[in-house]
Amino acid sequence: MGDYKAFLTIHRKEAGYRPVHDRIHDFGEVEQTLNSGDRRQQASRCMDCGVPFCHWACPLGNKPPEWNDALYRGDWELAYRLLNSTNDFPEFTGRVCPALCEKACVLNLTVHEPTTNREDEAAITEHAFEENYVRIAHPERNGKSVAVIGSGPAGLVAANRLNLLGYTVTLFDKNEDAGGLLRYGIPNFKLNKAVIDRRMEVLRAEGIRFKFNTNIDLTTLPEGFDAYVVATGTPEARDLPVPGRDLKGVYFALDMLAQQNRVLAGCEFKRDELVSARGKDVLVIGGGDTGSDCIGTAHRQGCRSVTQIEIMPKPVEGPDDPQHPWPEWPHTLKTTSSHEEGCVRRWNMNTLRFIGKDGKVTGAEVQEIVWRPNPDGGRPLMEPVGKPEVIKAEIVLLAMGFLKPELPKFAPNVFVAGDAALGASLVVRAMASGQDVAHRVDKYLSGK
Repeated sequence: MGDYKAFLTIHRKEAGYRPVHDRIHDFGEVEQTLNSGDRRQQASRCMDCGVPFCHWACPLGNKPPEWNDALYRGDWELAYRLLNSTNDFPEFTGRVCPALCEKACVLNLTVHEPTTNREDEAAITEHAFEENYVRIAHPERNGKSVAVIGSGPAGLVAANRLNLLGYTVTLFDKNEDAGGLLRYGIPNFKLNKAVIDRRMEVLRAEGIRFKFNTNIDLTTLPEGFDAYVVATGTPEARDLPVPGRDLKGVYFALDMLAQQNRVLAGCEFKRDELVSARGKDVLVIGGGDTGSDCIGTAHRQGCRSVTQIEIMPKPVEGPDDPQHPWPEWPHTLKTTSSHEEGCVRRWNMNTLRFIGKDGKVTGAEVQEIVWRPNPDGGRPLMEPVGKPEVIKAEIVLLAMGFLKPELPKFAPNVFVAGDAALGASLVVRAMASGQDVAHRVDKYLSGK
């Protein structure tokens, strides 16, 4: 630890977001960056704890004390090598990870000012690309081949690890480009797609083969491979089967998010195909990150207003959560950059039906509810209170999560990774699963 008193004298400093009045007019990344001097000073705050709970909390097993110390000392290349040893793509997690490590930081327990691990991670990786620390590997081939189906975070990590071990890897994806939800779910204002493209160029140069626009039937996998990795994610969104669901203007969240990302990539759609919030009152049903992404996208499309409703109770307004004490992840109220841009948020709201005129949605009838303990145990019981009301909306976006897929029974040489195995979760957990599956594939094919 370079400066063992830094955590006592230096406060946490975040880069922050671009001003609201500026950022809502484009899809550029909202997060700003600190200069290298401030970034190194922030890295110096890491206490190098005897028991690093940040390492414990990270699904990838990242080692922030080690690379923060290297960053503080100005050795950016060493910082990247240490970071990249556990994290295949830190430029992704440095932008979209909720930073489980920071909530488990001892400085979060003591003064609620954890080390800026996520921002440090992003800065280290950007510096690595700028200074050519990201070098092309040329693995010696071992004569065996692996097919990876799905190029989201889990598939990309599995493909990367197996390729570096010498396997010939072919990566199949149903979409026109790589990234999965990184590309077609997360908005550009959180993750610029040039960041994905830059890494894909590295993977191609290292020998990974990509086959896009290819739908693979999981019951008849392509022949000619020694092993298979299924990383197809959770493609089915949770629906809301209430009266009026078939009205025009009621969409799944990804109908908007994926289309908007494709438009920014140069794809063209007919006017009647566009999912646009321009000039409309928007209702987002679902209080998670996907719902937040819908809010930010609606603002950039020029909506009139946004309301977000959630069926669950309002989380505690932290920073501490008595039900999940440190170093666990606190289930506290989260206010994102999209929420800051303007949004009415309501909790404990159940949707009864959608209302429309001439086949188009004009609103949603909702009712406030409370959750009561179930006398038989299990899931709490939902009890309506008050009178139903109507929320005006010309576009409704369903952002209620995704269903874990039912997969066929596979042969012993087929391995399942990421959300397809775990159910919908964080990007960082999908990446950790990709690492684990790559290790298991290697053990299987090498006979260890």
